[in-house]
Amino acid sequence: MVTVVVLAKEPVAGRVKTRLCPPYSPGQAADLARSALRDTVAAVEAMAPDRMVCALDGARGDWLPQSWPVVPQRDGDLGDRIAGALDDAFTVGGGPVLLVGMDTPQLTPADLSGALAALDHADAVLGPATDGGWWLIGLHAADPSLVTGIPTSRADTGARQRARLVERGLRVADLSLLRDVDTAADADAVARLAPATHFARLVGRLTRAAA
Repeated sequence: MVTVVVLAKEPVAGRVKTRLCPPYSPGQAADLARSALRDTVAAVEAMAPDRMVCALDGARGDWLPQSWPVVPQRDGDLGDRIAGALDDAFTVGGGPVLLVGMDTPQLTPADLSGALAALDHADAVLGPATDGGWWLIGLHAADPSLVTGIPTSRADTGARQRARLVERGLRVADLSLLRDVDTAADADAVARLAPATHFARLVGRLTRAAA
């Protein structure tokens, strides 16, 4: 049973996408995060996995359909929360499991299907991000040691994550490079890449309002 997990934080002003401020206000940054979540959820639903789960820090909102089960993120740093989300997914639904974040609204069903296909011939898949992190990890079995203790938000986070998987004896398939939305420049670039998304339309409205 294939499970896709979206690791998300409730889009509350001042708690999400703070690196977008300025030029965006905290409220606008939260709105952009909400739009990115809507696009991510839509991509997962269109990919049509057997099971969809949101590992959430905060309360669910209108960006998440009621049909989606929610599991609260566990305590700890990002690595601990990722490990917990993966463990919950494997415990309830078995594997394989794909986990994505909320920073790539340009994500497509084809990206997810490609990751799953790659996992048919590998022990793990990893999608690198242009900021040095990663946008997707896919595994056949839960093992917290695969993701915990790796420094995050660094230019070598993705490389360290890949090295950890290899050190544990896993065959790793590398996915396409995607750009995370961290800064206003990222938001503009991603909006141009995926103009039909909720995210891109909101970027356009905010840009026009500021002109």
